[in-house]
Amino acid sequence: MANKVKVLIIDDENLAREIIRKYLEDKEEISIAGECSNGFEGIKIINEEKPDIVFLDIQMPKITGFEMLELIDDPPVIIFTTAFDQYALKAFEVNAADYLLKPFSKERFDESIEKAFRYMKNKSLQQDVIKNLIKENDGKAEFLERIIIKDGSKITILPLENIKFIQAQDDYVMIHSTEGKFLKQRTMKYFEDHLDPNNFVRTHRSFIVPVKRIKRIELAEKNSYQIKLDDATNLPVSKSGYDKLKEVLR
Repeated sequence: MANKVKVLIIDDENLAREIIRKYLEDKEEISIAGECSNGFEGIKIINEEKPDIVFLDIQMPKITGFEMLELIDDPPVIIFTTAFDQYALKAFEVNAADYLLKPFSKERFDESIEKAFRYMKNKSLQQDVIKNLIKENDGKAEFLERIIIKDGSKITILPLENIKFIQAQDDYVMIHSTEGKFLKQRTMKYFEDHLDPNNFVRTHRSFIVPVKRIKRIELAEKNSYQIKLDDATNLPVSKSGYDKLKEVLR
């Protein structure tokens, strides 16, 4: 390769970063573009340095490796590193993405580098892998603990307790919160599936509402209801939404 391959290391463990640096010492075709301990800094360096390959830890504070994937517009080739095989085995083997299960050997590391080189020659394959990984991760039944939102270069971590309501916006949703309004490219169905139904109710095809913010249910007109939130906002309630509310509030 005429130009050196640029590598970025993102891992919150200093020892893990040191091991990757050591394993890269004998690879003259590779240069280390940088290293960092969290996803925020990682996104900044990816945008500035445009690395070819990123070693990305899955479990990190602030934002996880999977959450990072959603925030990168043109992702480089990703080699995931993880100490938790439940995050790796199914998602990665099914979708042919590479991962390193900590602790990993030099031999296994070298294999991942060779695989990354192949992905570099076929970027569309790598992009398909990342789409599949996000889809696979979305399919998990785990409830969200926060929502990560990217607006240009700004990234917001929105705690669920700050949500006033979520509103459908075609292929997006508008999240109304105490911190303002945020547009996110997700479906209402995604949030309906990934928010705890004891705490959030889809009261209408266009609205999901936190139960704690509902002050009362009112009859709007004959056989039609609306809810009043704690900030005096009125939202419509469908028949199925009314049934769900009765179930949760009883």
